[in-house]
Amino acid sequence: MPYLSTQPAPDANWQVTLSNKVIAITGANRGIGLGLAEVCLANNVAVVYSLDLSEPDEDFAALAKKNPNRFKYLHMDVTDEPSIKKTLDQIVETEGALHGMVANAGMTRHQPALDFTREQVEQLYKLNVFGAFSCAQAAARKFIELGIKGSIVFTASMTSYRPNRAGPSAP
Repeated sequence: MPYLSTQPAPDANWQVTLSNKVIAITGANRGIGLGLAEVCLANNVAVVYSLDLSEPDEDFAALAKKNPNRFKYLHMDVTDEPSIKKTLDQIVETEGALHGMVANAGMTRHQPALDFTREQVEQLYKLNVFGAFSCAQAAARKFIELGIKGSIVFTASMTSYRPNRAGPSAP
Protein backbone atom coordinates (compact mmCIF):
# COMPACT_ATOMS: atom_id res chain seq x y z
CA MET A 1 0.00 0.00 0.00
CA PRO A 2 1.47 3.41 -0.92
CA TYR A 3 2.23 5.92 1.80
CA LEU A 4 -0.64 8.40 2.18
CA SER A 5 0.57 11.80 3.32
CA THR A 6 -1.70 14.21 5.13
CA GLN A 7 0.63 17.12 4.33
CA PRO A 8 -0.45 19.81 1.86
CA ALA A 9 1.00 19.74 -1.63
CA PRO A 10 4.62 20.92 -1.97
CA ASP A 11 3.46 24.23 -3.50
CA ALA A 12 0.96 24.95 -0.69
CA ASN A 13 0.88 28.44 0.77
CA TRP A 14 1.80 28.08 4.45
CA GLN A 15 1.26 31.73 5.25
CA VAL A 16 -1.12 32.31 8.13
CA THR A 17 -3.72 34.91 7.38
CA LEU A 18 -6.74 36.13 9.22
CA SER A 19 -8.06 38.22 6.33
CA ASN A 20 -11.83 38.63 6.48
CA LYS A 21 -12.04 36.65 9.74
CA VAL A 22 -14.09 37.58 12.80
CA ILE A 23 -12.40 36.53 16.03
CA ALA A 24 -13.70 36.66 19.60
CA ILE A 25 -11.23 36.68 22.49
CA THR A 26 -12.37 36.39 26.08
CA GLY A 27 -10.48 38.68 28.43
CA ALA A 28 -8.85 40.78 25.69
CA ASN A 29 -9.14 44.09 27.51
CA ARG A 30 -5.65 43.63 28.95
CA GLY A 31 -2.75 41.22 29.37
CA ILE A 32 -2.28 38.23 27.11
CA GLY A 33 -5.72 38.65 25.53
CA LEU A 34 -4.89 42.20 24.48
CA GLY A 35 -1.61 40.94 23.03
CA LEU A 36 -3.46 38.26 21.09
CA ALA A 37 -5.88 40.86 19.75
CA GLU A 38 -2.93 42.98 18.61
CA VAL A 39 -1.41 40.00 16.77
CA CYS A 40 -4.76 39.25 15.10
CA LEU A 41 -5.07 42.87 13.99
CA ALA A 42 -1.51 42.83 12.62
CA ASN A 43 -2.46 39.73 10.59
CA ASN A 44 -5.34 41.44 8.77
CA VAL A 45 -8.27 40.16 10.80
CA ALA A 46 -11.53 41.85 9.79
CA VAL A 47 -12.56 42.44 13.39
CA VAL A 48 -11.62 41.26 16.88
CA TYR A 49 -14.07 41.32 19.75
CA SER A 50 -12.92 41.46 23.35
CA LEU A 51 -15.49 39.67 25.48
CA ASP A 52 -14.88 40.74 29.05
CA LEU A 53 -16.56 41.54 32.35
CA SER A 54 -14.31 44.50 33.04
CA GLU A 55 -14.65 47.78 31.18
CA PRO A 56 -11.86 48.56 28.68
CA ASP A 57 -9.00 50.73 29.92
CA GLU A 58 -6.49 53.01 28.20
CA ASP A 59 -4.49 50.12 26.67
CA PHE A 60 -7.63 48.79 24.98
CA ALA A 61 -8.56 52.31 23.86
CA ALA A 62 -5.12 52.91 22.34
CA LEU A 63 -5.28 49.69 20.29
CA ALA A 64 -8.86 50.40 19.24
CA LYS A 65 -7.87 53.91 18.14
CA LYS A 66 -5.08 52.46 15.94
CA ASN A 67 -7.61 50.03 14.43
CA PRO A 68 -10.86 51.92 13.87
CA ASN A 69 -13.93 49.65 13.75
CA ARG A 70 -11.71 46.55 13.94
CA PHE A 71 -11.29 46.13 17.72
CA LYS A 72 -14.52 46.10 19.67
CA TYR A 73 -15.67 45.33 23.20
CA LEU A 74 -18.75 43.46 24.36
CA HIS A 75 -19.60 42.86 28.00
CA MET A 76 -19.83 39.12 28.65
CA ASP A 77 -19.62 36.74 31.62
CA VAL A 78 -17.86 33.48 30.66
CA THR A 79 -19.46 31.74 33.63
CA ASP A 80 -22.99 32.47 32.37
CA GLU A 81 -24.03 30.36 29.36
CA PRO A 82 -26.96 32.63 28.33
CA SER A 83 -24.54 35.60 28.36
CA ILE A 84 -22.14 33.70 26.09
CA LYS A 85 -24.87 32.69 23.62
CA LYS A 86 -26.36 36.19 23.53
CA THR A 87 -22.95 37.75 22.89
CA LEU A 88 -21.99 35.34 20.09
CA ASP A 89 -25.42 35.86 18.51
CA GLN A 90 -24.79 39.62 18.65
CA ILE A 91 -21.41 39.25 16.93
CA VAL A 92 -22.91 37.16 14.14
CA GLU A 93 -25.81 39.57 13.76
CA THR A 94 -23.40 42.50 13.44
CA GLU A 95 -20.59 40.88 11.41
CA GLY A 96 -22.37 38.07 9.59
CA ALA A 97 -19.93 35.43 10.82
CA LEU A 98 -17.70 34.12 13.59
CA HIS A 99 -14.51 32.31 12.59
CA GLY A 100 -12.58 31.95 15.81
CA MET A 101 -12.87 31.85 19.58
CA VAL A 102 -9.92 32.32 21.90
CA ALA A 103 -10.84 31.15 25.40
CA ASN A 104 -8.39 33.35 27.26
CA ALA A 105 -10.22 34.82 30.25
CA GLY A 106 -8.93 33.50 33.51
CA MET A 107 -7.81 34.32 37.01
CA THR A 108 -5.71 33.00 39.84
CA ARG A 109 -5.23 33.74 43.49
CA HIS A 110 -1.73 34.19 44.78
CA GLN A 111 -1.69 32.46 48.11
CA PRO A 112 -0.36 29.18 49.46
CA ALA A 113 -2.40 26.23 48.23
CA LEU A 114 -3.06 25.12 51.80
CA ASP A 115 -4.86 28.40 52.49
CA PHE A 116 -7.48 27.96 49.74
CA THR A 117 -11.09 27.51 50.76
CA ARG A 118 -13.41 25.21 48.84
CA GLU A 119 -15.34 28.28 47.62
CA GLN A 120 -12.18 29.88 46.21
CA VAL A 121 -11.24 26.71 44.32
CA GLU A 122 -14.78 26.40 42.95
CA GLN A 123 -14.65 30.04 41.78
CA LEU A 124 -11.36 29.39 39.96
CA TYR A 125 -12.72 26.26 38.28
CA LYS A 126 -15.97 27.97 37.35
CA LEU A 127 -14.06 30.66 35.45
CA ASN A 128 -10.90 28.92 34.24
CA VAL A 129 -12.26 25.48 33.36
CA PHE A 130 -16.01 25.59 32.94
CA GLY A 131 -15.99 29.14 31.52
CA ALA A 132 -13.45 28.19 28.86
CA PHE A 133 -15.39 25.02 28.05
CA SER A 134 -18.70 26.90 27.78
CA CYS A 135 -17.19 29.50 25.42
CA ALA A 136 -15.65 26.80 23.22
CA GLN A 137 -18.87 24.81 23.16
CA ALA A 138 -20.99 27.86 22.27
CA ALA A 139 -18.54 28.85 19.52
CA ALA A 140 -18.52 25.31 18.10
CA ARG A 141 -22.31 25.31 18.01
CA LYS A 142 -22.24 28.67 16.22
CA PHE A 143 -19.69 27.39 13.66
CA ILE A 144 -21.90 24.38 12.91
CA GLU A 145 -25.00 26.58 12.64
CA LEU A 146 -23.20 28.88 10.18
CA GLY A 147 -21.43 26.11 8.25
CA ILE A 148 -18.05 27.66 9.12
CA LYS A 149 -14.90 25.65 9.81
CA GLY A 150 -13.97 27.74 12.81
CA SER A 151 -11.02 27.57 15.16
CA ILE A 152 -10.92 27.42 18.95
CA VAL A 153 -7.80 28.29 20.92
CA PHE A 154 -7.28 27.91 24.67
CA THR A 155 -4.68 29.89 26.61
CA ALA A 156 -3.45 29.38 30.15
CA SER A 157 -0.98 31.50 32.08
CA MET A 158 -0.50 33.52 35.24
CA THR A 159 2.30 35.52 33.65
CA SER A 160 0.13 38.43 32.56
CA TYR A 161 -0.83 38.91 36.19
CA ARG A 162 2.51 38.37 37.87
CA PRO A 163 5.95 37.51 36.48
CA ASN A 164 7.08 34.01 37.34
CA ARG A 165 9.09 33.96 40.54
CA ALA A 166 9.96 31.57 43.29
CA GLY A 167 7.61 31.62 46.22
CA PRO A 168 4.51 29.97 47.61
CA SER A 169 1.59 30.28 45.27
CA ALA A 170 -1.49 28.52 44.02
CA PRO A 171 -0.84 25.25 42.19
